[in-house]
Formats: sequence, structure tokens, C-alpha cells
Amino acid sequence: MTFTALALQMEHELKDPIHDSQLTLRHLHNPFYSETMTRDRFLHILCYLHFADNSQRPDEGKNYDPLWKLRTVFDKLNNAYAKFYNPLEHVTVDEVTNIQGQGYIQAVHSKEKKKLQNQNLQTYDESGYTYDNMIAKHATDRHLTCRIEGLGHKIFMDNFRSSPRLFDDSDGCKINSCRTVQPNRKDIPHDFEPKRLKLRRGDIRVRNRGVLTALVWKDRREVYMLTKMDPPPAEGNFFDSNCPVKPHIMERYNQHMGYLDNSDRKADGYSMSRHTFK
Repeated sequence: MTFTALALQMEHELKDPIHDSQLTLRHLHNPFYSETMTRDRFLHILCYLHFADNSQRPDEGKNYDPLWKLRTVFDKLNNAYAKFYNPLEHVTVDEVTNIQGQGYIQAVHSKEKKKLQNQNLQTYDESGYTYDNMIAKHATDRHLTCRIEGLGHKIFMDNFRSSPRLFDDSDGCKINSCRTVQPNRKDIPHDFEPKRLKLRRGDIRVRNRGVLTALVWKDRREVYMLTKMDPPPAEGNFFDSNCPVKPHIMERYNQHMGYLDNSDRKADGYSMSRHTFK
């Protein structure tokens, strides 16, 4: 516990985290570190710090987990997130392209890190609280919404594997969601194909199927969305002071997808910099 506390505290220092924290020069000396733990003891723990038994390494088959050395840490954190906090009504699931802390995840080979770049999914609410964190080779957003299914939350996501069929699969889970989507996904209305649309700036096209709404809005480029929580906007061409009018659905989507920035700001104060664990 002392080692972990020191590693977190070193992030707030402007000096080299490990070696400079033990300097005895009067104008640089900070007695807190040396009085808490000697440098050699800190480096000794760092050298032999393990969270899994190397003799239990799994076979590198189809279901091989490149983060097996740290999987127990992620599982304990995710269980704690759900145990001590209930997320607010609006929740965002986002695909994070940078694995936080990958600089000190020495258990992962560099080529495996690259494979995992687009497999880090996080769930957080408007307060910036990270409610779940999934890093896996075959991660899906259902892994992160299973803890809040049927609780009335409104979930916003980007186009990560988004499709109308995914909305159909979520009907039995009572998930209210809104997300962007790629126009080439299966079951997207055929007349939404870019070659057929030929939209002018400010145009809105809407299609409904039950409670599911598909829409495309043209600003500088086309933006496609699927939603089950908003009434469909009116079709047509809309401008206000020579600027295209953004549909309310998209304004709300942009507002809630900004939760990632709030989460990152909160996490920055507690991160362990990658050069701490070189």
C-alpha cells in the first residue's frame, strides 16, 4: 500500500519520479519520500511486482488474454466501481483508443498493445465517474451495459459496431440508447446510401421502424444516427442565420459524449506516469 501511494504521489512531482525524489540536495530535497521508503526498497518492489503466477500462463490460442497478468486487477476495480456507486441517468460508453497506463503494463508485449488499442471500452456518467472499464480482444458494448440493464439509464455511444440489429438485440434488456452509425451497416435504410441521398447542407432525412429512429443530417458532411429515446425530427432543409439547424438529437448526443473529457480530467490527478515505471 505504501508503494502504491508513493507511485501515485510521484505523478505530482516535476522531477524525475523515482531517482530525483531521493535527492539530498537542499534545494531539491523532499524528505517525504526517503522517510516513507528508501529508493532501493521502492525499486526492489517495482522489480518483483506481480499480480499473477507466471507458471499459470494460459496457452496462446484463440481465447488468449494478453492482459492475463493484470486481469485480476481490472476485475477487482470494476467490481469496486459498481459496488460503491450508482451512475446517474445519462451514461456514455466510449471506445478509448489509448490504454491508460500502458507505459507501465510491462506484461503486455508491444504487438499485443497495438491489437488492444481499439479494444478498450469505458462506461462513465456526467459526473466523470468511470463505472466500468473493459480491455479485451473481443470486447463489446454489452459487456459494459450488463450492469445497468433494465434500470432506466439513457446510454450514448459512438458507432462502435453499431447497427439496427444491435438495437433489436437490446430490446429485451430495456436499454434506451442513442448512437452514431456507419451508413454501410446491415439493415440501414437503402435510401440512406450516400450515392442516393445527394443532400444539401442543412437537409434532414428520417426513417422510423417502431420506436427506432434512423436519421441523417448534412452539415459539412453527413452524420448518421440511431435512437430509441427521442421523437423523430421533422424532415426538410433547415437554416438559422445562414447556419444549418442541428437536430435536437445530435445536440444532446454531443453534450453527453463529452463526458469522456470530464473523466480524463479527474483521472489525470491519480495517474501513474509511464516514465515512473520505465
